[in-house]
Amino acid sequence: MLDPLALIGFAATGVVAGTLAGLLGVGGGAIIVPALIGIFGHLQLGGAWDPHQAVATSLATIVATGSVSAYSHHRRGAVDWRLFRILGLGLLFGALGGALVGGEIAPLWLQRLFALFLLYTGVRLLLQPRVTRPRPLPGAAGLAGAGTGFGALSAMLGVGGGLLVVPFLSRRGIMMRSAVGTASACGVAIAATGSLGFVIAGWNRPDLLPHSIGFVYWPAALAIIVLSMPMANLGARLAHRLPTAMLKRIFALLLILVATGLLIG
Repeated sequence: MLDPLALIGFAATGVVAGTLAGLLGVGGGAIIVPALIGIFGHLQLGGAWDPHQAVATSLATIVATGSVSAYSHHRRGAVDWRLFRILGLGLLFGALGGALVGGEIAPLWLQRLFALFLLYTGVRLLLQPRVTRPRPLPGAAGLAGAGTGFGALSAMLGVGGGLLVVPFLSRRGIMMRSAVGTASACGVAIAATGSLGFVIAGWNRPDLLPHSIGFVYWPAALAIIVLSMPMANLGARLAHRLPTAMLKRIFALLLILVATGLLIG
């Protein structure tokens, strides 16, 4: 039987991740992965594979929530499907490879890698780097290579890829609306392939949580999906009423604190 406190924790994670995704445009993986690591450890649910299960479960939730977001952007004509097709092959190969490699990394080092990513994200949000003159998009080979790198890193760390793809596209003259929409479609491809990779990498591993398929822990994934999707809509509405610039700075400081805790722990 599932621990009621764990279910409450998973539900709360979905509420917070969905709200912040809609409010600040930040992918839920930055919240879901450290939250799951904390829940697994505090309630002593997991074991040696806590970071792997957190990352894999985060990717599984992004498949559902990211699909809704990508469809919404598509309806508004904000997804550049030509650009997505060029990036896509690299994203798929990179995400699968990143997940398979991530499945072999020692748990403590996977946690530290994620902490460094959070630290980078927090500092970047806090400093808000100034806009520079756009550079031209690379050719098809360059885009496919960039997609491979984005896919590998995003899948390995359990994030959708928006924090990497959006700055890359916007720095190359793609309008922010189209950069965000295209990145949302890229995130679905990364998450779906990465989830599959972590299922393969975790198949028949000892000491996984009950009800896991590979490294993906489905009770947490389903609870987060059910709560995060409606809360993302609420967060998007709040974005038009609250001072998002200040909220982003507060969120950045929170990410830096969480990253520090994960590095120390």
